[in-house]
Amino acid sequence: MRAAGGILLRPAGRERFEVACIHRPGRDDWSLPKGKLEPGESFEECARREVREETGYDCVLGLFAGCTEYLDRRGRPKVVAYWYMDPAQGASFSEPALMSVEEVDEVRWIELAVARRALTHAHDRDLLSRVGSETVALFG
Repeated sequence: MRAAGGILLRPAGRERFEVACIHRPGRDDWSLPKGKLEPGESFEECARREVREETGYDCVLGLFAGCTEYLDRRGRPKVVAYWYMDPAQGASFSEPALMSVEEVDEVRWIELAVARRALTHAHDRDLLSRVGSETVALFG
């Protein structure tokens, strides 16, 4: 299975950043926004669409952040490509943009250091652990 998503970053004070995390009630987990590619869709197109659908934020696609690989709930191999994203000027979370409240019921901006511990899945935490000062400097 192929999927794509985003690491949405925003400044949260002097040399501090927050990352957007989503809560999925059906799985009762905290994750980064992501989803499966639709037929004919590129990884980049999928990442922007999924972030918009799951958070309501229309984002500017930034640098490629990396991939995670793991087995999904059904034991199938899954590869997820991520990009750093910057919420478009004036963008804000809006519930009506969510695909369904059953899929995502909450979006939280969490300080990067806290999010590295708060995300449910190791593959998401590992991805955030790669975010360094040189990456977040792009958003300052």
